[in-house]
Amino acid sequence: MPPREHDHLGYSTLKIPLWQQYSALSYQHPVRFMGSCAQLFVYYVGYGYLQELIFTLEGFNTTAWFLTCYQFLIYALLAFLQIGYAGLNQRRTTYRSYIILAALTVGTMGLSNYSVGYLNYPTQVMFKCCKLIPVLIGGIIIQKKTFNRYDVAAAICMSTGLIFFTLADSKVRPNFNTYGVFIVCMALVADAVIGNYQEKIMKLHHIPNVEMVFYSFMFGFLMILFGILITNNLFSSIIIWNQHPLRTYGYGFLFSVFGYLGIDIVLTLIKEYGALICVTVTTCRKAITIVLSFILFSKPFIFDYVWSGLIVVFGIYLNIYSRNQAAFNDKIAYFVKIFFGSHLASKISTSTTPRILPI
Repeated sequence: MPPREHDHLGYSTLKIPLWQQYSALSYQHPVRFMGSCAQLFVYYVGYGYLQELIFTLEGFNTTAWFLTCYQFLIYALLAFLQIGYAGLNQRRTTYRSYIILAALTVGTMGLSNYSVGYLNYPTQVMFKCCKLIPVLIGGIIIQKKTFNRYDVAAAICMSTGLIFFTLADSKVRPNFNTYGVFIVCMALVADAVIGNYQEKIMKLHHIPNVEMVFYSFMFGFLMILFGILITNNLFSSIIIWNQHPLRTYGYGFLFSVFGYLGIDIVLTLIKEYGALICVTVTTCRKAITIVLSFILFSKPFIFDYVWSGLIVVFGIYLNIYSRNQAAFNDKIAYFVKIFFGSHLASKISTSTTPRILPI
């Protein structure tokens, strides 16, 4: 091939935009994985920072539901644009199912936003890490599920870690508000129900994620709008927001966009790398969010936060182990084989049958 023609082909390859070159990479490529992790960190660290920053405004606590209404509107619009881009034009299940799902979404996200006005942000994040506890209870009640011993041990670890983390928070905060703990617990209950309900209708109707997001947030927006109208909270919230339009509407918009993109990248990580890798990355993200919260917002700190948080993290990994025992045991056997020989490793790799507890 003549050199000039070869140079022309190389030049045309360089003209391809970087984002297209990145999208064309295999999910096994390390650059693709690192890029996905970086996106998740940027989106959710930004989401957490903006959420806490907005609530530093004086009087903003009373507008938490207006923030959720605004957030739901942005989510619904972004999902609508994504549905149009994907060419999805057929609804897979009934409006009744989506209205129930929307009500549960309002409960979990609205109460989570509301709790930030009463709780130390790291404490709120720790509670959100412990979704397994109400999910386990909800699975037993709603879907009559049984759980193995690792799930039960994980729930116990999470409960213990949460108790000590909350006690540490009450030591360093003289204005500690137990009402905030009650609110975030209610959010977790809604989270438990919504997780089981989503799983149920997705199995029955094979619903795309973006369709579920769109209808959930569209109906949720209408519910919250009606609620703040009948409680006379709409116009008073608008007055407060109009006093600081950049820090309310502007930051609220970025907060919503980061949250929506975060949901999308989490689903991508689960699809391409599995739940184990996704939970590992999101757990690291939550840890960094908590550390940044202490640094950027000048909170008092005691060592009790560290060890109680580690108990919760241990519970998270017990839960992941219970769902991926074969993969975990193979990894453990690999390292045992290196250090202790193949005889002990073969025993570990073959004992992968989980024991189910009849709860």
